[in-house]
Amino acid sequence: MGYWIVVVDDEPLSLTNARSILIKNEMKVSCLRSGADLLKFVETNDPDLILLDILMPEMDGFETFHALRRLEEKEGRIPTPVIFLTGENNSESERRGLKAGASDFIRKPFDRDILINRINNTIINSKTIESLTEEANTDRLTGFYNKAGGTDRIEKLCAEKSGALMVCDLDSFKLVNDLFGHDMGDRILVAFAEVVRHNVRAGDIFARIGGDEFMGFFPDLMGEAAVASLNERLNEQLREEADKLMGSNNGVPLGISIGVVFTSDKMKDYQTMFRLADNELYRVKQSGKHDYAIYDPDVIEEVQTDSLERDMERVSMIISERGLGNGAMLLGQDAFACNYRFIVRFARRYGGVVNKVLFSLSADENDVSYSEVAAEFAILLQEHLRKSDIIYQCKPNQFFAVLPLLHEEGVFEIADRILEKWKSSSYAAKVKVDNVFETIKYEGETSPDERKD
Repeated sequence: MGYWIVVVDDEPLSLTNARSILIKNEMKVSCLRSGADLLKFVETNDPDLILLDILMPEMDGFETFHALRRLEEKEGRIPTPVIFLTGENNSESERRGLKAGASDFIRKPFDRDILINRINNTIINSKTIESLTEEANTDRLTGFYNKAGGTDRIEKLCAEKSGALMVCDLDSFKLVNDLFGHDMGDRILVAFAEVVRHNVRAGDIFARIGGDEFMGFFPDLMGEAAVASLNERLNEQLREEADKLMGSNNGVPLGISIGVVFTSDKMKDYQTMFRLADNELYRVKQSGKHDYAIYDPDVIEEVQTDSLERDMERVSMIISERGLGNGAMLLGQDAFACNYRFIVRFARRYGGVVNKVLFSLSADENDVSYSEVAAEFAILLQEHLRKSDIIYQCKPNQFFAVLPLLHEEGVFEIADRILEKWKSSSYAAKVKVDNVFETIKYEGETSPDERKD
């Protein structure tokens, strides 16, 4: 079994008897003589269970138990299961102990079988509850706390400790899903989680609060130099891992942006700190990404709480082209379908031309990886189609593009330019690109005068 049991009793004979029984059952035993000794002991040790005598001088078992729970709560530790010990046949003491939260109650002198069975049952039940609690509070993909579990822990730390609250977001993560698929997106998130683990300390708390959004609390981290160093390491190592997974020419400007708030005498409320850190993250996103910004309480912000203009700016930023650059938009199926339907409806209503082009990649060799080829071809399409054009990867080797409001000759010119550019690709000798066009002209349902209105 190998459990680590702490026995707390002021009677030497009881300590000796308990120690003898537990050692014979292959348990590690630590014997203490007082409640004060126990509180000092658990500051640096983490036993599996505590056998705690009720009748002790200076600090009895009940006082010791409550002091232990306060210490564990303050340190954010999982409560250690406690079994009370007593030499009295007193049901009131038993009710009081169980009501306080003790796991069980054992009378002295010890019956060997009862003592061992109750210790085993208590530890097994405690670990089962601990496992279920951890599972309920853990994000399965990354192993970090989930939003509920992370918020609960970090809210307490903000109120009790000095340190830094950081809100983080992966830059251009949507491109990973669009170009390489959601399985690759999950692998990137797992890789990011490993990068974080290699760069944080044992007492730091990190949580996944959304798809590619995270937050962390870093006790006693109060200087910009430490934030800058962490930001640099996370960005550099994340890019290295992304290149291993997607290839060094993946074309995705993946990185991390961080908003930071330090605790202070006036800054301990989690909700306030999270909002301010999120605002700093927003500033980083606006100014170039892959960086950090720290909230400065001495800088007076403009009053924007009730500003519709500010709301418009934030919403526009959230739904804008995250990481898509200046070229055509590569969209997932749902987003592409919505945009395509809007383009067709607009053309039907007001008149215009909608051009559709299907590009197909084919290779004679079996060793060609379509995921790598498709990623490079997708970047080529984005760079050489217009900003108003939309692209959808309908198969691993096929891309469907919609080019609105362009005459047919223009479509041929763009397609020829793309095929010409593909000739300079490293895959051109192995992978052939074919295409097919369809142009639909709409006269419109409104008259010229109505269109002016």
